[in-house]
Amino acid sequence: MAEYVQNNDRNFWVEQGCFLCSCDRYAEALTYLDRAISLASNDCQAWNYRGNALSGMKRHAEALAAYEKAVAIAPNYHQAWFNRGLLLVEMGAYSNALESFKQAMAIHLDPRYLHASEGIWLKKKIFAI
Repeated sequence: MAEYVQNNDRNFWVEQGCFLCSCDRYAEALTYLDRAISLASNDCQAWNYRGNALSGMKRHAEALAAYEKAVAIAPNYHQAWFNRGLLLVEMGAYSNALESFKQAMAIHLDPRYLHASEGIWLKKKIFAI
């Protein structure tokens, strides 16, 4: 990373952070994403990926805050709503997760969103959560 310290292209930092997340290198990803956010604090994509990195590190409260920042910046950013829902499922907050999935589906109908919502609905029916 040292050779890129002077790079002020937020896209570079976001893309590297995203790549590192995909390799499960969450702590490193967080460094890149924090740099992107320092360059553009209203970058919803950087906040979303920051949530992914924090979620991967099991830092749930911080991850939730990052997803909420992403959707506050861009309310129609369906990926952040979906990721927020996945995190809430992991946290056991099924009703809130379902609301996030519904929000994601209202913006963009993706089969993954429908599948996740149906899974929550089924859990609520079976386990009366």
